Amino acid sequence: MSFDLVFFGGTGDLTWRKLMPALFQAFRHGKLPPDGRILAVARDDRSDESYRAFIRERFVEVESAKRPSDDEFARFAEMLHYRRMDLSRPEDYQVLKGWIDERGADVAVLYLATSPYLFPVVCEQLGAAGLNGPKVRVVLEKPLGHDLASAQQINRAVRSAFAESQAFRIDHYLGKPAVQNLMALRFGNALFEPLWRRESIANIQITLAEGLGVGTRGDYYDTTGALRDMIQNHALQLLTMIAMEPPSTSDADAIRDEKLKVLRSLRPFTEESVGRDVVRGQYRAGRVDGLPVPGYLEEDKVPRASRCETFVALRTEVRNWRWAGVPFYLRTGKRLVSRDAQIVVNFRPAPHTIFPGPNRPNRLVIKLQPEDGLELHLQAAKGSSQSESLAPVFLDLDFDKAFASERVGAYERLLLDAIAGRLNLFVRSDEQEQAWRWVEPVLDAWARDDEPPRAYTAGTWGPAAASALVARDGAAWPEEH
Repeated sequence: MSFDLVFFGGTGDLTWRKLMPALFQAFRHGKLPPDGRILAVARDDRSDESYRAFIRERFVEVESAKRPSDDEFARFAEMLHYRRMDLSRPEDYQVLKGWIDERGADVAVLYLATSPYLFPVVCEQLGAAGLNGPKVRVVLEKPLGHDLASAQQINRAVRSAFAESQAFRIDHYLGKPAVQNLMALRFGNALFEPLWRRESIANIQITLAEGLGVGTRGDYYDTTGALRDMIQNHALQLLTMIAMEPPSTSDADAIRDEKLKVLRSLRPFTEESVGRDVVRGQYRAGRVDGLPVPGYLEEDKVPRASRCETFVALRTEVRNWRWAGVPFYLRTGKRLVSRDAQIVVNFRPAPHTIFPGPNRPNRLVIKLQPEDGLELHLQAAKGSSQSESLAPVFLDLDFDKAFASERVGAYERLLLDAIAGRLNLFVRSDEQEQAWRWVEPVLDAWARDDEPPRAYTAGTWGPAAASALVARDGAAWPEEH
């Protein structure tokens, strides 16, 4: 299959940090269709050769195992091209159209790796230039809006030029191999689905923790915050995949229909429930990995009186037959103990035990990062006597080891899916808008609240109030077990 892949914002951080290395890995693995061209467009005046040199220099920042040799890069670079383009000039879009039309590739993928405020004008210009035919796909990188109104504005602009089937809204978490295994775990095995309901599950916890602070992104992060940056998209997408009903087929819309039902079933927030069920925090100076780190208010480009949250923990419920009464806890934060993303399914304890000692419930831990795998926590007898207490043991499946030669990075998979036209791992507009609709009452309540976020020391697991949130239900976060 022949393809043209165009990156708007071709000299930006996202393109050279994430997208080009992902494309190179697809090229190295033999998965990138060979008859393809990759075009970067930006305002800089560069030649193809200078752009190739620019990308080559930046590969030194990629982890060593993923860096190309000189020969590998030379072959990959044959696909790379560059054009200067002003995104506000209609004539520049006509030049781009001519470049795409001259070859007539099977598909043209237009990747908007720009600031979201440019999405409406770019989509409008693409439509006016006729760069929206049936062979064209547009990929939109998050954040897709700052609130419901801005998300709807972007979606209207996209719909004015493209059909929904041509729009690929990226949430890179959905490209992670472990996230895809959520579908396989639930719908490819008979073991768990009979237990996947309120009668067997006590609660479900989703943690997306980062050890890093905001770094050089203080000005961007301070207008975004943890709720918009992680909960509204990544965490909610994970929740939908955990809680959704089995789709009738593996068709993209069948899957996304079920995810949308979950989002619509989430218990809505009120002014009272935000105060009771949501904890927001902001890190102070502390130590991470033994090294001192500054507090959020001391970070570069952060206003010294900022009330931006760097931590969120919340409790919600899915109001349907399967999940009624089961708490779902979502937690994310920066400058926590370590980088850790996992989903913990806590099962109810055995209704009656004949063994002495504590009756520890079973747990299923779905590890997303840094490891990728499953842990099933069980109880086992230490000796031969029935009078002895049970001891916790666990079965550990490491997907990285089990499928070492077949693992594909998130952006690598998503780029290949966009070229192939597979929508399963991309977010539909109604999903995205419903997620904003659910979080907006929290944002509104915070805007009216004079209280600053709760302080927590960098290198900890966040404010103590986050532990109290789950303790009300007799639960505890994984590190507290």
